[in-house]
Amino acid sequence: MDLDDTAARLGVPVEDVERVHRLAGDRPSAPLPAKADAPAILDRLAVRPDDAAEIMAGWPDPDSPLWTPDLRWLLDRSIALVRADLGGHAWLPPGPELPRERGPAWRHLYVYAYLALVDVVTAYHRDHGIAEAVSWTTLADLGRNLAVDRRMHREGWPVMQSWLTLHARGSVYELGRLQHERGDTAINLHIPEAGPMTPEAVAASLDEARAFFPRHFPDERYTAFACGSWLLDPQLREYLPEDSNIVRFQRRFELEPYEKPEGLDADVEVLRFVFRSLSTPLDQLPRRTALQRAVVDHLKAGRHWYWRRGSFPI
Repeated sequence: MDLDDTAARLGVPVEDVERVHRLAGDRPSAPLPAKADAPAILDRLAVRPDDAAEIMAGWPDPDSPLWTPDLRWLLDRSIALVRADLGGHAWLPPGPELPRERGPAWRHLYVYAYLALVDVVTAYHRDHGIAEAVSWTTLADLGRNLAVDRRMHREGWPVMQSWLTLHARGSVYELGRLQHERGDTAINLHIPEAGPMTPEAVAASLDEARAFFPRHFPDERYTAFACGSWLLDPQLREYLPEDSNIVRFQRRFELEPYEKPEGLDADVEVLRFVFRSLSTPLDQLPRRTALQRAVVDHLKAGRHWYWRRGSFPI
């Protein structure tokens, strides 16, 4: 195949197509579930009806005119690329950011890749003795992310499609209030949009993880919980009360010296998570909570937020 021509027809940089071609190689892909089974699977993955309807409308049927040979190639190789790293925990974009306005096949290509990998990753879970309830709770982050992307007017998905490859590779597990990502020597913590982050809920999730990982991954040795997030920025304490859930979460961590993360703008990430908007002017953002007021006032003052990383012993 001519990668330059493929990239041109997909409307993406040729370097992105070359990367998929290189990482996927001739590795095996995985089939999508039967179309008749897809609605029930989407429901188990907490995909909202409006998103599910779009996904079904763009389904890659063999005779679908929506699916060009280039799209079919990218879907197949993206599945293979992610499947080849089953058990991995590095950040892994499944493919290039596509021009999603072209229709549901373009908009949801990486959702179809995720669906194809559900059987692969649930088999991996079973091999490690992980309960089915944990598997489906974890994988249902797909529906949560699709709903957020819709709220963000399609501004959120490029980050989310890479984030979701962690779930599809058996790296992330949602245990109570927190998501726990396998690492080298630390379990990395993530905070889904799932209600208040009370100290009691956090403590229960940490206790669950302390039992979960030695039981299901006995060959891995973890010495710490770690987190990288704007939520650990000490500047938040200038605005939030000492008994707030965020400040109490911060107190668990010993911060590492600050280093600016490559390719990540903390101001953008704060807007993404607090307001689910990257384009609303500051003056028009809501100010209903102490956190919302803190973010807006801080940025309007010409200051910046920082992505900090910290850890504490298991």
